[in-house]
Amino acid sequence: MSVIVGSGDFKYELVDSWPQMPRYWEFAVASDVYVNSKDEIHVFSRGLHPLTIWDKDGNFISSWGEGTFSNNEHGIYITKDDTIWLVDSWFHIATEHNPDGTLIRTIGNKLQPSETYNGNPFNMPTGLTISSKGDIFISDGYGNKRVHKFDSNGELIKSWGTFGDKESQFAIVHNLEFDSNDRLFVCDRENNRIQIFDDEGNYLEEWNDLLMPGDLWIKDDIFYVCEQTESGGVSIWTADGELITRWHGDRGPGKGTVISGHGICVDSEGSIYVAELAPAARVQKFKKI
Repeated sequence: MSVIVGSGDFKYELVDSWPQMPRYWEFAVASDVYVNSKDEIHVFSRGLHPLTIWDKDGNFISSWGEGTFSNNEHGIYITKDDTIWLVDSWFHIATEHNPDGTLIRTIGNKLQPSETYNGNPFNMPTGLTISSKGDIFISDGYGNKRVHKFDSNGELIKSWGTFGDKESQFAIVHNLEFDSNDRLFVCDRENNRIQIFDDEGNYLEEWNDLLMPGDLWIKDDIFYVCEQTESGGVSIWTADGELITRWHGDRGPGKGTVISGHGICVDSEGSIYVAELAPAARVQKFKKI
């Protein structure tokens, strides 16, 4: 029996057994997911094959990165040119790669965490995004509670954030993304909110009707949020912060569909992919209907 979630113009059918995993393979822990310009789904996971690539139907395309990462692979971001940024929390670095995995550059010092008292990059970073001006923003989420802004050459411009629950403070800075107006949406996960800044780091506002938001995807000014824990799930919002629809992982029609969500993306057809940590350790596809 098919599982249908969402409502109105945002209804989805859970795709059974996505993707078609090669024999003896597993994600182990699926940390994040991103789609490139060719609608190829990239999964960043903590198993033997860290970066795997799939088509929308779940057919395996390729993999790379074996033996390269720390086993705390965290965030992924793919540029308009299809270069791939990967954030490794335990290595304390962000790396940019060609589509075939060839390393282009590294921001940060591998295995050299910064002291948390000074807040310099990095101490267990989590995610990365790029503004329309080409500046690079990295969430330094677990050891530090900061957002760092770099220019396109990777030179640090500024940082902001301290531990707390007030404006411009964070509990854990988890992931971040720009909308079409260069507003920076930052998942302040343990504070159960998303804080919104301009590209200079000035606080604008926040959204609070959320449960541990871990990641978000913005497409056509619609906001798709992955809310962590079983009581979370997926919520979809307008650019003004009005809830369109939501399904929970512990009740209702969405029960069991998202158990431990951590990353989210949306393909050109509007279908949603959710990467899940343990215990689910999988990627779920919700096909737009």
